[in-house]
Amino acid sequence: MMLAVMKMHTFMPRSCALALALLCASLPICAQKKDSLQKPIAGPRATALRITPLYVSPDTGAQKVDRVQIGREMVIAEKSGPWIRVYANTDIQELSQKDTPIFGHDETPPPISGWMEARGVVVETTPSGDQVLMGEAANQEALASDPHGPANAAQSARLLYRRLVEMFPGSPLAAEAAWRTADILWQLQKADASSRPSAKEREAYLHDQMDEEELKKVLKHYPHTRQADLAAFELIDNKLCGDWQGSPKCPEKESEYYEKYAAEHPDGPRTAQALYLAVYRQAVLTDMYDADGSDKKSSDTHAHAKELAARLKDHFAQSDFAVRAAALVYKLDERIPVYGIDRQ
Repeated sequence: MMLAVMKMHTFMPRSCALALALLCASLPICAQKKDSLQKPIAGPRATALRITPLYVSPDTGAQKVDRVQIGREMVIAEKSGPWIRVYANTDIQELSQKDTPIFGHDETPPPISGWMEARGVVVETTPSGDQVLMGEAANQEALASDPHGPANAAQSARLLYRRLVEMFPGSPLAAEAAWRTADILWQLQKADASSRPSAKEREAYLHDQMDEEELKKVLKHYPHTRQADLAAFELIDNKLCGDWQGSPKCPEKESEYYEKYAAEHPDGPRTAQALYLAVYRQAVLTDMYDADGSDKKSSDTHAHAKELAARLKDHFAQSDFAVRAAALVYKLDERIPVYGIDRQ
């Protein structure tokens, strides 16, 4: 998917560079805390596809209790014609545990009960309900890429994907929905972290770290799947340096991370990219060692870059990453700097 830099409230669907699109995002950082809603003894779980008013009685002229947001978790207590009475999590921000204050934080308030119109509500008994949720979540994700789309479309998409996993755990769409749920949170947090001064610190442990819990759940519950491969690749982000500051330590370690990923996920959807990123870091090391007069090390990293580029060509010949790696190797062969271009 082509990359585009979006406005501050937008979201790039299904892109490996989603953090760039969300760099200026101001959406709240939310994470999974699904146990906050206490489901009544009886009643199916449900969610809304649109922002829906909640009333004290089944009448549009009745007093409004609140508004149920898209993707919020609900449980249906009873029905009355075209109306349903629900217990709904209407406006509670689901905070990541690491973002919760250690002292003085309030307990999560109980869900609000009220009546709402049944249309636009997907229930766990809805025929093809998983497909409906997946489709509307994807629609919300697309809206988040639109400069004129709703400000919280990314969060709506995330909640709808999460509801699919919870309401239809046996669905063939559950693995993809779980991955997208985790990915949206990761990219929101990554955009926030990259906007902070600490993002330029060299050592990874000095940066704000993204919450790994949901990605690790994808690895645990959907092992050996495309979604697990994607999650494993994304987790590398937390290990990366900020500004290398001319030190070979960072590209050395980062190249190891990407090479290890490629070895463990030889046919994954991010394997070609991982190999290219390793080639780039070997090319950077070649320039760094050359600048320091370390001819032996420079020669070794140059050779390793060529070896990795050859692997890319052999296994992913149709990938842009293969030809991009070939271009890097050409520059090395021609002694054209890849890193530290001012030395040229």
